[in-house]
Parts: sequence; structure tokens; C-alpha cells
Amino acid sequence: MATFSINLKDGTVETNKPLIVGIDLGTTNSLVAFIKDGQPYCVKGADGRSTLVPSVVHFTENGDIIVGDVAKEKLIEDPANTIFSVKRLMGKSFKDIQKNRDFFGYQIIDDDTESLVKIRVKDRFYSPVELSALILKELKSRIEAELGQAIEKAVITVPAYFNDTQRQATRDAGKLAGFDVLRIVNEPTAAALAAPPGIEGAVAVYDLGGGTFDISILQIQDGIYEVLSTNGDTFLGGDDFDRILVEFFLVQLGQNRDDLTSNPEFGQRIRLLAERAKKELSKTDVFEEELEGKKLCITQATFEILAEPLIERTLDCCRNVLRDAKLSAAQIGQVVLVGGSTRIPIVKRRVTEFFGRPVFDDLNPDEIVALGAAIQADILAGNQQDILLLDITPLSLGIETVGGLMDAIIPRNSKIPTKAARQYTTSVDGQKNLKISVFQGERDLVEHNRKLGEFILSNIPPMPAGLPKIDIQFILNADGILIVRARELRSNLETQVEIKPTYGISEEEMALMLIDSIQNAESDIAARGLLEARNEANSIILSGDKFLSQNAEILSEAEQSETRTLLTKLRESVTGQDKDSILLAMELLNAYTTPLAHRALDVNIRAAMQGKKI
Repeated sequence: MATFSINLKDGTVETNKPLIVGIDLGTTNSLVAFIKDGQPYCVKGADGRSTLVPSVVHFTENGDIIVGDVAKEKLIEDPANTIFSVKRLMGKSFKDIQKNRDFFGYQIIDDDTESLVKIRVKDRFYSPVELSALILKELKSRIEAELGQAIEKAVITVPAYFNDTQRQATRDAGKLAGFDVLRIVNEPTAAALAAPPGIEGAVAVYDLGGGTFDISILQIQDGIYEVLSTNGDTFLGGDDFDRILVEFFLVQLGQNRDDLTSNPEFGQRIRLLAERAKKELSKTDVFEEELEGKKLCITQATFEILAEPLIERTLDCCRNVLRDAKLSAAQIGQVVLVGGSTRIPIVKRRVTEFFGRPVFDDLNPDEIVALGAAIQADILAGNQQDILLLDITPLSLGIETVGGLMDAIIPRNSKIPTKAARQYTTSVDGQKNLKISVFQGERDLVEHNRKLGEFILSNIPPMPAGLPKIDIQFILNADGILIVRARELRSNLETQVEIKPTYGISEEEMALMLIDSIQNAESDIAARGLLEARNEANSIILSGDKFLSQNAEILSEAEQSETRTLLTKLRESVTGQDKDSILLAMELLNAYTTPLAHRALDVNIRAAMQGKKI
């Protein structure tokens, strides 16, 4: 809700629009950004330097939940209760991740291959939605501490190649964290928004993050950002570069992948060692380290040979995205690099060779997506009206027809929001019900695509086969989330449903999660109360210091001394953890200084009016 204030200079009414933040929920790191004085800024942590929050969640023995740098330190010490790379599990079933589950040091439950994957932590089972919500809560508390106010609205970015299920899961995570998620934005599109104004024409955004890869082609002209095509792989990223190094080191140690599962602590040590090797090989020619009493060694040249198949997979996506955009590499005016994995020299070199031009990497590849999300949030807040974003859907949407065929109603790379319709009929005489199964994907057979959901158009008047005219309309909103309408035109019978992913979570499950968060919200409420009290106290301290310096001639020595004493007590209380003591110190200061402020105001008014007539 907007608030209003009156400009005392001219009497005009000004609208104070609610602040909307931009969030990059990443595989390896996450961060939050906002607009200040027209410019996007990423929020820094308590150290005042790093903007990144490691996307790691640790569950302590006493039931506390830790997110970020401290949680990351527990990866080796307690891998079973320390969750990382949860973004790779978003919208996934056990069947989707079965081949790579030995890479995770925690327990992923194989209970039902047709449902959202579950992670066991002690005696509780968490979905990726719940775990992502914990990361988002940490980001929420970080920006609220930075700005000193409650933040409720957000824009969250996702890989462009996220399907409907994964987008729904991300939106649910935001809702569970206490955000009103106004928009789900594709990461490459957000990155393009953050690029300097001078970048125009056909732009390729190459986004290689910790767990996902996207390539998008945009046409940027006069503030209009039009996405022409997108391609990618939601299971290709920096984690995979780590994995090839892990497998290389396992050979040197004389061990195999089974040892990663049987000894999770060893698995995390070698995984973190591989991550460090990857980063150091971006700067040095040789990496050497000792593990399990054996010396491990790899050269940059060897790493580049190992990494070549992964890089080639990204370039295959680049070929596909250019074909869909009907452009050649030579027609691309600028190539923007996004994601921490683009720091790998061989990646940058191969992308430069592919497009035949130097890449743009002036902006921090870890921050550019969050900065763009903040710009999109500012557009939604109505503060920027000279930018228009035209995004697309990455995958085709359609229904199952006779013989298990996929009939695409909205083709991939269609502009969103959009709607499309197609007419069908019955295949059996007197058919009263028609089951409509909705799929997403590019294969001809539905068995190779992702089922999003299904519903039934009931009570169709009995007619001969082929006579009913059933109009099926797909409505795709700006988030890439789908609503389907079905209407029998002869009888005007109609039904409508917002597709809920087969691999998602139900409204009942969401309600239970929210209830659980409410039941455990006492500590959150206490923390918020302490934060708000501290912010108010700091403001009063600044005002008090200013009051003393500006009114030294009006106040007696005793009054100045008592005011300073009360300010000192307030400063001391702010450093503590007791909200009530802060409130009491503020009350005592206010009670003593209010009469002094009134007296000072009278004196200042008399001085200002001296020699003047009303």
C-alpha cells in the first residue's frame, strides 16, 4: 500500500511507493539488491564487503537453522545436516537427479519417483521449496537490517530454461519466506537490464552459474528489451566442473564414486578441494594439495581438456539459440557474461572464439543478475517508465492427443504474456467427459516431456464422435505460469484451471508449511522487534547529538550533562540484545529532553521573527 506525505514548501501531496527488492536465488550464492537514488545496489553483509550469501543451510543439534557463511563451514564437519545446491533440486523428482545424487552429502529420499524430491535432515523431511525459503528468509532479514524497514514485495530471478514446475516452486519458496513475489524474471533478461545503456542491438547473454546454464538473445533498442530466443540446460554449471575434478582426484587417490556415498565427510572434503582447485586454476598453471595422505596435482591444461565437453554443451545451446533467433554469430553486437563460472579462462576464451568478438565482463558476474532484478522491481514500482521488457517462454506448452502425441498450443520462444487456442473434438460416440493433460517440452511424444497437470471437462452433452467442438485456450502470464480454459462451443460448457505442477506442492502442504513457520515465528518476531528498536534508537541518538550541538547556548551545563548521560545509556543499550532496555532508555531520554526541545523551539522562533511583523 502506498503512503502519502505533504510537501510543506508547496503543499503538494507526494506518494511514497513501497520498496520492491530484486533477488538472485542462486545455486552457489544468493543475494538481494534494491534501488537507491536511481541506482541498483547489492546489500552487503555484516562484514561490509561481501554481497553474497552462500546458498547453504545447516541444521544444528539443538534445532537452530543457520544460513550462509557459517553454514558453509559445516559442510565437512556435518555434511548430513548441511544442505547445498538446493536450486538443482527445485521442481525435480528423485528420478530426475538419481544419476548425480552421490554428489550431494545429504540424504535424498527415494519414496515416489512422481513427486517432488525430499531431503531428510535428522527426523524431518524437507522439500527444496522449504529449504529455498530458508535462504530467502536470510536475504529478507539482511535487507531489512540494511534499510531498517519491513520488506514484503520482491522480484525473484530464475534460469531462463526453468520449466513451469520450477518457476512455481520458486514462487512458492518466496511466498513461504514471507514475500509477495510480484514477478519471476529470467536471469539472462535481468542481466541485460543491468548492462550499461550503451549496449544496444542484438545482444547475447551467456549465463553459466553454479548449477544452471542459459543463453539468451535479446534485441535492445530505445529502452525496449525484446527477448528473441533462449536455450539452456538446468543441470549444467559450476558444480559439474567441480565434479570432473572430483573424479580426476578420485583416480589419483585410487578410489571411486561409491566412496563419496559411504563416507560423506570425505565426499565433502574432496568436493570443496575440487572447487578450490577450479578457482586457483583460473589464476595459476598448476594446483597441488595433499588429501588422505596422498599428493594431488592437476595442471590448467589438463583441467581444460576435462572441461571441454561441458563447454561444448554450452556452445551447442548457443548454436540452437542463434538458429531460433534466425541470426548468425557475426550479427551479435555484444556478448555479456553472467555467472561465477564465466571466470574460468577456457570458458571466456571459447565463448570469445564462438562469437568472434571480445566479451563484455566489466560488471561483477556474481552481482549483475540481482542488480537487474532490482531494476525490474523498480519498473514494477512505477519509478522507471522508459524501459519495456518483452520476455519469452523457453519451452513449448501443449496437450496430449490420441496416441500419446504432444500437440503444442504455445510454441517455445513465444512472447509473454500471451494466449493461444485450438479446437478439438471427441473420439467416442456419446463421450461425456474429456481428460485434458498438459505437457511442456519439445519432443513429439508426451512420454518424453514434462507433465504439468491435468483436469477433466465434465458433463459434455452426448453427441456423435467428432461433433463436439472443444476450444482449449492456454493463457501464459508474465511469470511464465499457465492457466488453461476448456469450453465446449455447442453447449457453452466451460471449465478453467491454473495448472499446478505434478511435481509441485499442494495448497494443503503450503498451508501446513506456513502454519509451521508461524508456530516457530516467536524468535523471528523477537529479532524483528530488536531490529526495529535499534533502528529507532540510532535515529534518536543522531537527533540528540545534533540537538546538543545546535542549542548549546540555550541549555544549561546541567541540562547538557544529563542529556549526554541519557544518550550514553541509550548507546549502551543498543549494543545489547534486550529490546525492552532499549525502549526504556529511549523513553527516559524523550521524557527529559521534550521540555528542553519545546523551550529551544520557542527561543529559535522568537529569534527568527525578531524585527518582523505578521
